[in-house]
Amino acid sequence: MASNGASSNGYSQLPIFKGVNYQFWELKMKTLFRSQELWELVENGFEDTKPTEPDAALKEKRKKDAKALFIIQQALEEEFFSRIASATTSKEAWDILKSEYLGDKKVIKVRLQTLRREFETSLMSDKESAQDYLSRVSRVVQQMRAYGEKISDEQVVGKVLRSLTKKYDYIVTAIEESNDLEKYSFDDLMGSLLAHEERVNRSSEKKEEQAFVSKGESSKDDQTVPEEVEEGEVSRGRGRGGHPPVIRNSS
Repeated sequence: MASNGASSNGYSQLPIFKGVNYQFWELKMKTLFRSQELWELVENGFEDTKPTEPDAALKEKRKKDAKALFIIQQALEEEFFSRIASATTSKEAWDILKSEYLGDKKVIKVRLQTLRREFETSLMSDKESAQDYLSRVSRVVQQMRAYGEKISDEQVVGKVLRSLTKKYDYIVTAIEESNDLEKYSFDDLMGSLLAHEERVNRSSEKKEEQAFVSKGESSKDDQTVPEEVEEGEVSRGRGRGGHPPVIRNSS
């Protein structure tokens, strides 16, 4: 259990569960367990025959399981530790948390159906940036994976490429023609789309700036009167608008 998100036992970067966003906490914990070669033990458990003198393999499993259980305990805020206080194995503690915060199989099935529908029907809107749309898709995909859905990067990439607005047609064609989409990751796609969007935005800003400058110069030219024209207008103005000619009486 942890109250400040840190530990003096080498786990200073533990993701701490605070009662919300369990799906994302679970994903981070899975990654941590895999990095420590503990995930298979947490997910499947192990059979503890409890012999009088256990062999070396069983001793090693017990040691690893205790380590995994300790990590789970350290990754919980104090108020949530009581949920798993009676658990004696990492799998038992993990299953307790999963059941409470993800729900039972029926609940998970319903939530997955909702997420699948959201994923399949999602489309990028004309006013939406690539960053916003990709974040929206990523959030749904991560939730699906948290509920146990097996969804590959290839599926996600294909969905995104089909769902972009028409202004991305050029970059979509370029990506499809120059890459093996079976090996093209979501991160690769995100990098390409964001770079394309940045270039388009820079080009638009440059055009707007040029148009503004041109408009300003045009307005300035319209207000400037050539010197020779100005003098001519003044002369004619004086002839017409000056004193009238004097008419002398010949008589």
